Amino acid sequence: MQEYFGGYELCDDQSLISRDTVYRWLHDDAYWSKGRSRETVDRSLDNSFLYGVVSDRGTTVGCTRVVTDQATFAWVCDVFVDHAHRGVGVGTWMVAKVVEHWRALGVPRVLLATRDAHEVYSKIGFVPLAHPDRFMEIDLRARF
Repeated sequence: MQEYFGGYELCDDQSLISRDTVYRWLHDDAYWSKGRSRETVDRSLDNSFLYGVVSDRGTTVGCTRVVTDQATFAWVCDVFVDHAHRGVGVGTWMVAKVVEHWRALGVPRVLLATRDAHEVYSKIGFVPLAHPDRFMEIDLRARF
């Protein structure tokens, strides 16, 4: 995958995406993953589809990953845009292109979870779950 927006490139080329930067964001900044170990981050990246937004200077400025069975559903997660690049539409563009990619491959259902960016994702077409009462979970993480 390779898409362009202004001076940014969205790609899945692992040689262009800084895993150190992604780790730092997930360990230090992201409310949903603060404190996540390097081993856990690396394992999550190895076992999902990682997408990065890279500036024209080669700096990783955003990322997301997709967990999917490649047939019936995809879960977009760990969406992060560096603070210096927020507010110009990079995150919305990144997620929209990733969703478009998986929908073009025939995946009919795409999920994500957010605490505070519902308005951003609604621009892409995300809506609240039609039947949230059908979802259950086992969550062994500490509550935040």
